[in-house]
Amino acid sequence: MSASFLVAVIVLVFNGNRCYGSDPSSFILPFTDCIQSKGKAGYYQGSIDVTESGGKCMNWSEVAGIKDRYPGKGLGDHNFCRNPDGRIRPWCFVRNSRGRIDWGYCDCKQGKHQPATFVPVRLSGGGSGYEGRVEVYHAGQWGTVCDDQWDDADAEVVCRQLGFGGTAQAWGQAYYGEGSGKVLLDEVQCSGNELSIEQCPKRPWGEHNCEHREDAGVSCMPTADGSLRLVNGSAPHRGRLEVHYRGQWGTVCDDGVHPSGQQFGEGVGPILLDDISCTGKEPALVHCGRREWGKHDCTHSEDISISCSPQRLAHGIPPSLPLRLVGGENPKEGRVEVLIDGQWGTICDDGWTDQDADVVCRQLGYTGLAKARTMAYFGEGQGAIHVDNVKCTGAERSLGDCIKEPAGSHNCRHSEDAGVICDYGQSGNAATSQACGIRLVRPRQKRIIGGENSLRGGWPWQAAIRLRGSPGDGRLVCGATLVSSCWILTSAHCFKRYGNSTKTYKVRVGDYHILVPEEYETEYAVEEIIPHPSYEVHSNDYDLALVRLSGREGRCVTFSRHVLPACLPGRREKAARTSSSCYITGWGDTGRAYSKTLQQAAVSQLHKRHCEAHYPGQFTARMLCAGNTPSEPWVDSCRGDSGGPLVCERTGGRWVLYGVTSWGYSCRLQNSPGVYTKVSAFVPWIRRLTGL
Repeated sequence: MSASFLVAVIVLVFNGNRCYGSDPSSFILPFTDCIQSKGKAGYYQGSIDVTESGGKCMNWSEVAGIKDRYPGKGLGDHNFCRNPDGRIRPWCFVRNSRGRIDWGYCDCKQGKHQPATFVPVRLSGGGSGYEGRVEVYHAGQWGTVCDDQWDDADAEVVCRQLGFGGTAQAWGQAYYGEGSGKVLLDEVQCSGNELSIEQCPKRPWGEHNCEHREDAGVSCMPTADGSLRLVNGSAPHRGRLEVHYRGQWGTVCDDGVHPSGQQFGEGVGPILLDDISCTGKEPALVHCGRREWGKHDCTHSEDISISCSPQRLAHGIPPSLPLRLVGGENPKEGRVEVLIDGQWGTICDDGWTDQDADVVCRQLGYTGLAKARTMAYFGEGQGAIHVDNVKCTGAERSLGDCIKEPAGSHNCRHSEDAGVICDYGQSGNAATSQACGIRLVRPRQKRIIGGENSLRGGWPWQAAIRLRGSPGDGRLVCGATLVSSCWILTSAHCFKRYGNSTKTYKVRVGDYHILVPEEYETEYAVEEIIPHPSYEVHSNDYDLALVRLSGREGRCVTFSRHVLPACLPGRREKAARTSSSCYITGWGDTGRAYSKTLQQAAVSQLHKRHCEAHYPGQFTARMLCAGNTPSEPWVDSCRGDSGGPLVCERTGGRWVLYGVTSWGYSCRLQNSPGVYTKVSAFVPWIRRLTGL
C-alpha cells in the first residue's frame, strides 16, 4: 500500500470528530446482566460493555489520557464499563450519531431488561426526507410536538429513531410550517442518548400550553459525500476503509495500491472507488486521482483495509484533536472546544486569527470563508482552558498541527475564549422584504427566562446610539429600535447629558458583540433628533424621541436577515400579559459590568397598579409597567438599555414595539418593576413626523 495513500486516509479518518462508527439505527438494547459489586478493588469489575441507551462502549485506550488520570482503576485495552471516578454506577464512553465522544451509564438491570417502546415518528413539510416538522403517532392519531424546551438533544433522538446519521439540529416556531390536528407532546427534554422520544422526560400525552405556531422540527443532516470510516477493526485506527456517497457507505478497491490481505473482512454493498492515486498532499481522499464514483472492475475480495499508527507528539496533543463548536446559532459557528485527556475545554484567543479559524472549519468539514472570533464572542466556557497561542498558517489539516505548547499552559480567562464562524457571509447581505416585525434568524433556542445572551440576528431591529468616534468605536449612550429604513425610536432622556446636536452621535445597526466588527454591522450619521415636545425632564413623562438617519428618504439602512424594522402597535393595541411572548433586549448592566454581547430577557407586562404602588404619583397614562410577578423567575430590568425595545409577539408571528425602556428604581432588586414609555400612546405623533 503506497505511503501517500495512507497519509491521505489517516488525516481524513482521524480528522477531529469526523470519526464515523456504526449507523445509529443499528443500535440494539442490551440483554445482559450487570453485577454491580465493586469487589475488593473498590470499582466495578464486570464485563458489561453497553450503555442503558444501547450504545456500544468505546475502548478506554481510545480516549487520550483517561487511563493516566485514573491509574489502578481497571482501565485498559478493553471496553468494559467501569466507575474509576467513584460514581456508584459504572459508565463508559460512547460515540454519538455525530461521531463525537459522549458517555452514558451502563445497563445494570441484572437481566431484568425492559425493551424500549418506539412511538412512530415522521417528518412533514421539509424539503427532503431528512428534515421537517416532527409528528408522533399516539392513540390512533398523528400530532405535533411543541417547541418548549426543544433543542438539539431532542433532535438527535428523533434522527436516531428515524435511522439518520449526520448532524441533528432542532428548529422551533413552526419553521417547517404549522401542523394540523392535536399537539401531542410538550416540554420534551431528552439527554440525547435515548433511542426513542418515548424514553425522554416530557409532559403527559396531550398536555400542553401551545399553538401550532410553536410546532417543533428537526433536520438530520446526512453524512457528507466523501466522508470516511474504518469498520470491523478492533480499534478506531484500523479497519476496512469505507467511503460515503449519496446516502450510502461503500468500499474502496485496492487497485493502484498494495494488496491489503483482507485483514478486516469483505464489505457488502457497492464498491464506490477504484484506481486511487494520491500524492499525500490532497486535502481529501476524493481529491486524489481516481475513477468515477461507482466505476470499478473489482470484487469485495479486493476491499482495502487500513491499519494506522496514531502519532504522539512531545506536547501530548495529537494532530487529530477532537473539536466541537458550542454556543452558536447554527452548527457552523461557536466557541471552539477541544477534547484532551477525556475532558472538553476551551482555547484562549491570544494570537487567534482567521488562519486558525480556517483550519478549524476545514477539520469540521466546512469549506467556505472562515472568520475568527475572540473575547468569548459565543459566551464564556466552563472548566479547563486547554490551549493557548495557536499558530496556524491556514494550510494545516488539523488544529493539532498548529499547537506547539503543552496542554493547559496559558495565562487566560474564559473571557478570552476563542470562536469561529464557518461559511462566513454565506447567507449574504442582500436587501430583503421591508415587512416589519419579522425575525429571519431561525429560532431554535429554548425560551429564556432570567436573561441571557441572544442569538446573533435574533432581534434585527435592535440599534445602538453611540458617541461619534472612529469607525467601530464610540461609547454606548442608549439603545434604540429601528422602525423604518430611516427612523429609530428611543428615549428622550438619552440626550440629556450630551445635548441634541446631531454631530455628537452615530447609530449602529446589525451589532451583536460591541467590540468585534461583524458582517451585518453598519454605522450611520444622524440627520435629525426630535424629542417629544411635551417631554418632562424631571418626571420622565413623554419620554420618547425620534432620530432620523442620514440618507435618501426611505433608503438609509439596507435591510438584511440581521437588520429589519419592528412593527408599531395600533393606537389602542395591547399585548398579552405573558412572559413567553415579550422581551427586553440590549447591552445593559448584567450585575458585574455592561455586556459585550446583546442580551435578552423575557418579561411580563404588569397591571399598572404594580407600578402605581411602587412609584406613587409618578406613573402616568403614557407609561407601561413590566417585569415579573412573584410567581415567575426574576428578571433584572437592568438588562435592557435605556431607550431600548420592549417587544411582544403578535398573533401571526409579527413582533411589535410596545415599550421603550425609560426608568425604574433599584433595577437589581427583585419585584421592582421597570417603567417603559407606552408606544401606542404616541403612534399618531410618530406617523405624522415619519410618514409611516
